[in-house]
Amino acid sequence: MNSMTYNGYTARIEYDDDDAIFVGHLAGIRDIASFQATTVAELKTAFHEAVDHYLAVCAQRGETPQRPYSGNLMLRISPDIHAAVATAAQVRKQSINRWASEVLGKAASADARPSHQVGNSR
Repeated sequence: MNSMTYNGYTARIEYDDDDAIFVGHLAGIRDIASFQATTVAELKTAFHEAVDHYLAVCAQRGETPQRPYSGNLMLRISPDIHAAVATAAQVRKQSINRWASEVLGKAASADARPSHQVGNSR
């Protein structure tokens, strides 16, 4: 486990071996919102409480909480890369948007995978 999702928010999860705790941080928001727990069940509860607290604090301050991303992404790339992307999409009989979405999704998933598994005795 390296991330959790609740109410449209995602948390990045890490394990602190020195303190023997799971530590989570809300991802994709400007504010710092973190939580911790010693078990996965406690971590899930703490994550839900952190999101709910973030939303409550925003409401108290009269601020709009940062929400999940819109799905629109503007990129500036070189004409050579643009041509290569168009060609790759055309070869797969896809639009550039569909091709880029799949490629970026795979890359993001690969980057989100932990480099090792904690507590795996196999």
